Parts: sequence; C-alpha cells; structure tokens
Amino acid sequence: MSWPHPLTLTGTHVTLAPLAHCHADDLAEAAAEGDLWKAWYTSVPRPDLVREEIDRRLSLQHIGSMLPFSVLTPDGKAVGMTTYMNIDPVHKRVEIGSTWYCKAVQRTLVNTECKRMLLAHAFEELDCIAVEFRTHFMNRQSRAAIERLGAKLDGVLRSHQRTSDGSLRDTAVYSILSHEWPAVRTGLDFKLAEER
Repeated sequence: MSWPHPLTLTGTHVTLAPLAHCHADDLAEAAAEGDLWKAWYTSVPRPDLVREEIDRRLSLQHIGSMLPFSVLTPDGKAVGMTTYMNIDPVHKRVEIGSTWYCKAVQRTLVNTECKRMLLAHAFEELDCIAVEFRTHFMNRQSRAAIERLGAKLDGVLRSHQRTSDGSLRDTAVYSILSHEWPAVRTGLDFKLAEER
C-alpha cells in the first residue's frame, strides 16, 4: 500500500477530498475565474484541460509520487486543487504543492486552513521529518503566502525546470521541520481565529 493513503480532511471552512472526475466541472469553472491559467509563472490548467490534469495527477497517485486533493467549500463546490507530492516514504518527507484556488477564495482563510490540515496530517499522523514548499521564484504572491505560513527559505534552485513556454524557472524552496511544527501550528491557529 502506498504512503500516504488517500483520505478526506475536514475543517471549518473547507474540506480536502480525494481528487475525482466528479469535481471536473467545478474545477474548470474555478480555473476560468480570473483567467488563472494565463499567469506565466503558475501551472493552473486551462479550463478545457482540467480533465487531463485530473488524469495526470491520478496517474502520479497510482505510482505513489502524489496524493491529490480537491479543495471543497462547505456546500461541496470544488474551488481548487492541492497535493502532497515528491513523496519520500523512506525519509518521511512530502512537499505540499501544485496548489491553486479560484480567484474568489484567494487571500481568504481557505489557504490557511488547507495548509493547517495538510501540515497537521503530515507531522502528526504521517510522522514527517520535513514538509517542503516550492514555487517559481517570480511568483511573489505564492512566496509571500508560504512565508506567512512560517516556512523558511532553504534556497533557490536556479534554472531548475523548463516551463510550458520553454523558459527556465528558478525554484524557491521552503520547508518546515518537525521540531518547528508546534510553533507554526500555534501561528496558523492564531491566524485562523483572527480571520474568522
């Protein structure tokens, strides 16, 4: 059996459910809102390619390198995607990434609560020694959000990957270590209480 196992994580304002094709229409609508897929420094799928992206993520789940989730509002509407990825079951490390949300829920408590649930599961249930976050160096909004979580910058992998348009991406790598989790958890809980 792969590690980690598919599961549903439920919070007050959002539920992380195993990614499924039944979420495709909502996710296509979410990607279209604000033309998110046009941002050159992100990898949000075009609305007409959401089903292919679901297939891609599920195939990576099948080989054990990703555990994808749909981000659902309390009424069950899918408003984005997130994953555990670059899964290392030997060293108990995961990356939280390939995350995107529709424009309406960006800069709300949705991201804070999603990350709070994913981090708690990683450190408290999966016994991870570290959780990573990676983003395009030029994606200032993503970098600021990662830093607000309490993650620390490990460094920048220069010319790390080619983007879909062929340009080279510098990747900013952040992490939270297991001994840092209690302080990070306290900070996230404070932010969630403050934002409610």
